[in-house]
Amino acid sequence: MLSYPPRELWPERIYTLPELSYPATTNACYELLDANLALGRDSAPAIHFGDAVITYKQLADDVTRVAGALRRQGVEPGNCVILRLLNRPQFVSTFLALLRIGAVAVPTAPLLRARELNAIVENAEPVMLISEADLWDEVEKLDSTSLRRISVDNLSGGPPYRECAPTAKDAPAIVLYTSGSTGVPKGCVHSHADLLAVCDSYARYILNPTPSDRFGGHPTLAFAYGLGDLLLFPLRFGASTVLLDRFSPPAFVECLHKHKVTIAFCVPMSLRLMMKQVPELKSATSFLRLAISAGETLPPSVYTSWRDLTGVEVLDGIGSTEMLHIFISARPGRSRAGATGEVVPGYEAIVIDEQSMQPVPDGTPGLLAVKGPTGCRYLRLTDQQQRYVRNGWNVPGDIYIRGSDGFFQYQCRNDDLIVCGGIKIGAPEIEGVLLEHPAVLEAAVVGSPDELHGMVPKAFVVLQNAYKPSEELIQDLQDFVRAEMAPYKYPRKVEFVQELPKTSTGKIRRSELRQSEFRVS
Repeated sequence: MLSYPPRELWPERIYTLPELSYPATTNACYELLDANLALGRDSAPAIHFGDAVITYKQLADDVTRVAGALRRQGVEPGNCVILRLLNRPQFVSTFLALLRIGAVAVPTAPLLRARELNAIVENAEPVMLISEADLWDEVEKLDSTSLRRISVDNLSGGPPYRECAPTAKDAPAIVLYTSGSTGVPKGCVHSHADLLAVCDSYARYILNPTPSDRFGGHPTLAFAYGLGDLLLFPLRFGASTVLLDRFSPPAFVECLHKHKVTIAFCVPMSLRLMMKQVPELKSATSFLRLAISAGETLPPSVYTSWRDLTGVEVLDGIGSTEMLHIFISARPGRSRAGATGEVVPGYEAIVIDEQSMQPVPDGTPGLLAVKGPTGCRYLRLTDQQQRYVRNGWNVPGDIYIRGSDGFFQYQCRNDDLIVCGGIKIGAPEIEGVLLEHPAVLEAAVVGSPDELHGMVPKAFVVLQNAYKPSEELIQDLQDFVRAEMAPYKYPRKVEFVQELPKTSTGKIRRSELRQSEFRVS
């Protein structure tokens, strides 16, 4: 069973919206699926994938079938099950089936390698792993010999599981993993009520969704951002989701146009790529009423260029895996270039001094602190919990300025987390792999400015005496990291140095390296 941090370390929860009052027994699968059937949406589209359209009734049949198969496989309420699934209908049906029987879904990013998955297996202690055939190679390399590994295609046969298990609203429903500044995979536990709360706060009040909306986007469903955008939000409001399992700018734009997507979820990098690579972008986005950008701050130039080119407003937002989704966002008709936006209804946010933990005056940079109906609960990481939650507030580690008008403006990160193309990468993870290479004596990785990705990992490397700097060695180091970690984590820049700046106690001064990168830029 899952192990939470001590309750006194949990953040304060606030429930200021009437929609956030859920019954003590609440199963998110019922609210996202069965409730739509009760409203007569059996024949309404739930999922668009390629040329296929899956109705709510067909989705319900798939979910109850998979739920029955999981129970026959011995999955019990409270058990963790790892998912290795792409953005395909099988993800939606398997995820909902786990919620339905009271089990805990543990989605993992498709690009993760075996060494990263091993850390998740050790932390979550799952009873089963379910994978696509496309992702089976890394599954076969896992260390665990006792973990049951099942192809998603084999979850069939036998009687369906039709009734939703009576789960407590605060019972764990999902564990989402994020890379932090320590490089340790951090499992963020969220409940059935949490899954509904992000729908009934951010989605309801910012996006104003209706059943006629079609949600589309390229973030993986295994990330908190993609899960909310492409699964929770559309199903909560009886709308439909458009899934794309392989992203490229032309394919994504074609998908938006073909399926008449009305709300598209992106990151700044994908907005840049679409504007650069797709000449027919304006006509292809003619059905859009909103574009959403998150994962990293939206540069003013991208905000303005996208609006001018497409005529579609793009809303910036900041969220975190710990908070489950976006808690500060621009609003339709109130977005501004260079500003993240205003606090999402249902949440509170302040800017504080890191030392005193007291609010700073408007216009003064400080640490962002937030609380709301969702919050951080790390799995078996008490020390990390104490760092993220302070005096009841969630502190994501972002430096912000709050204006007197209530608009929040992003400044920078205050730790070693690199946000590359909307994906958070823990620099120490990369350092650990580089140090396994025979040529590397020391390594430090920091974020370096990049026009396309916003930030990319840059490695400063001190070589062993037997090795000399060369372009070939740079390529070898990059390939080495790619082979051991998710490809997006490799250091796109490598600089060989004679020594690394250090404190008197021998700690590497990464802040000095980061500052040097921004001075150069």
